[in-house]
Amino acid sequence: MTQETRVTAAMIVIGDEILSGRTKDVNIGAVADFCTDLGIDLTEVRVVSDEMDAIVEAVNALRQRYTYVFTSGGIGPTHDDITADAIATAFGVALPINAQARDMLEARWKQTGTEVNEARLRMARIPEGADLIVNSVSAAPGFRIGNVHVMAGVPVIMRAMLEALAPTLKGGKKVKSVTVKAAVGEGTVGGPLAALQEQYPAVKMGSYPQMGHGKVMTELVLRSSDEALLAEAAEKVRAMVAAAHEKAGVAPPDSE
Repeated sequence: MTQETRVTAAMIVIGDEILSGRTKDVNIGAVADFCTDLGIDLTEVRVVSDEMDAIVEAVNALRQRYTYVFTSGGIGPTHDDITADAIATAFGVALPINAQARDMLEARWKQTGTEVNEARLRMARIPEGADLIVNSVSAAPGFRIGNVHVMAGVPVIMRAMLEALAPTLKGGKKVKSVTVKAAVGEGTVGGPLAALQEQYPAVKMGSYPQMGHGKVMTELVLRSSDEALLAEAAEKVRAMVAAAHEKAGVAPPDSE
């Protein structure tokens, strides 16, 4: 790949809990794997505290230097979740409640019987001009503004957001994806899925539990640049899921 066509990325991990050691980061590895699969060179990672100036400085420095910037952490409902505020400051834009984000959240809260309050609505604040990043796990969206992609710190949610982002990013190779839905938990399909991952190392397989459906649901996402191999692996996964459904005595959901 020539220097002219090289696609690069940096990651900013945000959170005092990471720096203090209270939380052990696993998102760096997930983003590294994700970038490698897409032919993107992850070149730099910074870990910064929950301080406005630190986040703004890192974002403004890295977005000028790399094709993409990915951030994790600080977009929850509490007072110290200031990533959205910092991104808005870095880009010099307002941070209003986004109507689409609010609709997504309120639909999920209605399903779960969750009270709508001011703290939770913080998660609907999106910088003006940003596009939403869908969160299939818990509904609270991330967002993309310019070349900066802002995602949750919770690992399973961040991985789901990365899957949503994959088709929008350019890289060194085109990656296709297939989603197989299972009406059983991760624990049921984890072992067989791991065995299939060993059988198909060129097909990236991820497992993402889905919340707020009123029933157990797991999405299995397969990604590969080899379409024939992807199709073959997907058929094996579908067969594995069908067997799990039959054993558990549950009806299969639709797959796509």
